[in-house]
Amino acid sequence: MNHTARVGCWSAVRLVFLLALPMVCQAQKLAITFDDLPLNGTLPGVTRVDITKGLLAVLKKHHAPPAYGFINAKKLEGSPDGAEALRLWAAAQPVGNHTYSHLDLHQNTPEAFERDLEQNEPALELLSPAGDWHWLRYPYLREGETIEKRHAVRDYLKAHGYKIAQVTVDWEDYMWNGAYARCVAKNDTKSIAWLRSSYLRTASEFIDLDRELAKTVYGHDINHVLLLHLGAFSSTIIPDTLDLLKKKGFKLVTLEEAESDPAYESDPDIGSQEGGTLLDLLMEAKKLKWPVFAEKPYEQVRSICQ
Repeated sequence: MNHTARVGCWSAVRLVFLLALPMVCQAQKLAITFDDLPLNGTLPGVTRVDITKGLLAVLKKHHAPPAYGFINAKKLEGSPDGAEALRLWAAAQPVGNHTYSHLDLHQNTPEAFERDLEQNEPALELLSPAGDWHWLRYPYLREGETIEKRHAVRDYLKAHGYKIAQVTVDWEDYMWNGAYARCVAKNDTKSIAWLRSSYLRTASEFIDLDRELAKTVYGHDINHVLLLHLGAFSSTIIPDTLDLLKKKGFKLVTLEEAESDPAYESDPDIGSQEGGTLLDLLMEAKKLKWPVFAEKPYEQVRSICQ
């Protein structure tokens, strides 16, 4: 190759590289969070400590940034295994408030909800004395079925220094935890394979849907916050989930970085009978038309390995 051709070749390489750079720099940011610690669902013969260690190892192997785990301290009552699992989590990852008993705000008064929040705080202080545990994840993503209830709790949160850990991507991954435990108990490898494929298919569909909702609501892409649950299926399926997120073009970030996006300053400011993600509530508040999307395999997951 002569000098002129070589220079032209390298110029072309540099051009391709420079053209590719904005795509790399503009990778969409997403924070992973986990609800219902120390455990959602069970796995016969496996402890909560084992499940927690398994997931922590997965996150470390994939170099994931700190991921908030939202705890319900009531699950620790009479459970040394659960207490040790939470200590392991808090030694490696941040923790936040998911209420003491996973209280449904729609079925209780604001005062009862606030008491349940406060009852969870001693465990948070012990687990993370120097950490920022003043993040609330509403159980069931229900922020109040009336505007009065919503405002009352939000006023309390503001007065007590809480931030809301919003969710923008959710495919109800908790459904697969109990099903996986049942299928492992029966050593049903065919059903376990179906659970894996149905989980990843549903995850892919709802990642795409939630991205579309964000563009519908805001007119552009936003940082996202993903809701997952710590449970029986976690250490088995999370590696594939992380690979899927990478293929979808996401860069993993902390919850704080994800919610630094101005999109999280939006407040739907409605009472919602169903509740839902931030995007769900904004779609409802703005009365926007929902795109067509696939149903989650509720019945199949509920009935498998029964």
